[in-house]
Amino acid sequence: MNIYADIRTLVTDALDALVAEGVLPEGLDFSNVAVEPPRDPLHGDMATNAAMVLAKPAKRKPRDIAEALAAKLADDERVATVDVAGPGFLNLRLAGPVWAGVVRAVLEQGADYGRSDMGQGKRVNVEYVSANPTGPLHVGHTRGAVFGDALASLLDFAGHEVTREYYINDGGGQVDTLARSVYLRYLEAHGKEVAFPDGTYPGDYLIAAGEALKEKVGDAYVDQPEEVWLQEVRNFATDAMMELIREDLAALGVKMDKFFSEKSLYGTGLIEAALASLESKGLIYEGVLEPPKGKKPEDWEPREQTLFKSTEHGDDVDRPVKKSDGSWTYFAPDIAYHFDKVERGYDALIDIFGADHGGYVKRMKAAVSALSDGKVPLDIKLTQLVKLYRNGEPFKMSKRAGTFVTLRDVVDQVGADVTRFVMLTRKNDAPLDFDFAKVLEQSKDNPVFYVQYAHARVKSVLRKAEAAGIAVDDATLAAADLSGMTHEAELSLAAKVAEWPRLLEIAARTHEPHRIAFYLYELAGDLHALWNRGNDETELRFLQEDDPATSQAKIALARAVSVVISTGLGILGVTPVEEMR
Repeated sequence: MNIYADIRTLVTDALDALVAEGVLPEGLDFSNVAVEPPRDPLHGDMATNAAMVLAKPAKRKPRDIAEALAAKLADDERVATVDVAGPGFLNLRLAGPVWAGVVRAVLEQGADYGRSDMGQGKRVNVEYVSANPTGPLHVGHTRGAVFGDALASLLDFAGHEVTREYYINDGGGQVDTLARSVYLRYLEAHGKEVAFPDGTYPGDYLIAAGEALKEKVGDAYVDQPEEVWLQEVRNFATDAMMELIREDLAALGVKMDKFFSEKSLYGTGLIEAALASLESKGLIYEGVLEPPKGKKPEDWEPREQTLFKSTEHGDDVDRPVKKSDGSWTYFAPDIAYHFDKVERGYDALIDIFGADHGGYVKRMKAAVSALSDGKVPLDIKLTQLVKLYRNGEPFKMSKRAGTFVTLRDVVDQVGADVTRFVMLTRKNDAPLDFDFAKVLEQSKDNPVFYVQYAHARVKSVLRKAEAAGIAVDDATLAAADLSGMTHEAELSLAAKVAEWPRLLEIAARTHEPHRIAFYLYELAGDLHALWNRGNDETELRFLQEDDPATSQAKIALARAVSVVISTGLGILGVTPVEEMR
C-alpha cells in the first residue's frame, strides 16, 4: 500500500474528469503532478501542485483549476477536507479510516510493506570499495562500503536485480611494491634485519603474510634476485591481502557477489576489444593534446599518442588511452572493465568512488556512454572524507596499518551496526565527523541510539502486553478495531508511517540511502513524542489497564512503527535491537 501513490491516482483521475467535461483542454501532461507532505503539517496531510504545473499549458488561472479540482476530490470518501491555498496549491486532509488502513497494511504485509516494483527487474551493477589490494581497508573505504552496500539493498528492495561488485586493482605498480614489502617481511621471518625504503608498506599487517610465505616456500627466495621471486610473491601477496579485505568486509556485514581482477584485462584481448569498439565508432585517433591548465596530470605528454574522443560524450577534453611508447594509460583498463560490464547486459551501472576521484567522473561517463551508444547510464557517487574524533579530539593513527585508521579499528571500537548507521547520517558527498564517544552516547543526539531505542520500546510494550495476557501477534493486531485512533498525535504517527513507501522510491530513484536514515530518525522521534505524551495523558498510553481491545488498537500503531524501523534498518544493514542495555 502506497497511500501517496493512491491519492496521486485520485488527483489524476479527477483531472481526467475535468478534461472530459471541457474544464481543462485535452493533451495535458500530468507527469509533473506531485502529491507530497506539505511543508507545514498544520496545512494538512498532503498537498498537490497540480493546478500550478498545469496552469500554463492549460491556459487557465491556477486558482480556477485548483477550485475545480478541489470539488472533484472532496467527493472521495478518503478525503476529509480540501483547501485551496495561495495562488493554487491544494492541501488535503484525509479521513481517519485511511490511516487505520495504513497501519493494517503494515501489519499484514510486514517486512514487504513499502517494497516496490519501480525497478521493473532491471539489472544494475553497483561497484564499490574497489580498494588497492595492498593492505587492510581504511576508514574512507568504510564509508564507501557502507554507502554502496546500503544502496544495493535499497535498489533490490525497489525491484531491481542488483550485482554487488568489487574491482581488484591488481594490475598496477602498487602490487609490485606490495610484493617487495612482503618479501622484506619474509626475510624478517627468517631472522634477517630489514629496513623499509620510502614507498614500501611498513605496516604490521604484512608480518603474517611474510611468515605465511616462509611456511610455503621455506628459504627458497632468501637472498635471491628479484626476478626469481617477484611474480610469485606478487600473486601470493595479492591473494593474502584480498583475504584480509574480505575479512574486513565481513566484519562490516558486506558480502560481494563478484570480484573482478584488473589483471585479467591484460594479455587477454579485453582492452584491445574495448578500444576497437570505440574505434569502430570513430572515437579513437592519433593526436597531440594541448597542455592542461594548472597542474599537469601524470598521463599527459606533449607528443602524439592514441586518444579517445571523450568530448563527443560530454567530457571537457579528449583522453589518452595509449602512450607514445605503446603502453596503456591508467584509463585504458578502466574503459575495458566498463566495456565488460556493458557486455554483461546490465541496464544501469553505479560506481562508488572516493572524493579524490572527482576528476575521473566525466571521462568514465563519457566512456560508458560511447561504449553503450548512450543506452546504459552510469551514475558515479563520490563519498567524502571521514574525520575521526574521540571526545572532540582527532583520533590517532593506527600502528597496525602504519599510516591510517583501519575499518577494523572503527568496527572494533563501536561495532558494525553503529558504524554503518553513522556512515549514513550524512549525504555521501558531504564530509562526515565520526566521534567514537558521541556515537555510543545514549541520547537523542545519537541517531543510532535514538532509532534503536524506539524499536526496543515497542518490543518492551509487546512483552508487557503478552505478560498481561493480551494477544499481540500481527494478525490479531491487524484485525483490531482501529476506529478509536483519532488523537492528532496518533494520526500524525500513522501519517509518518504512510510516508515510508514514497520515501523508499525517492531514495532508490536518487541513489540516496541516507534518506532512509533521516526518515528513521524522524519516525523514531514521533514514536518517542507519543510515548512521552502518554506519561501525562493516560489515554495515549499503549497499554490501557483492563481494556485489552483498546490496548490492541494502540499497540497496532506502535507495532507498525517497529516493522518500518526494522525494515529500514535492514536495508541499511543494521540489526534492530530487542532491548537496550
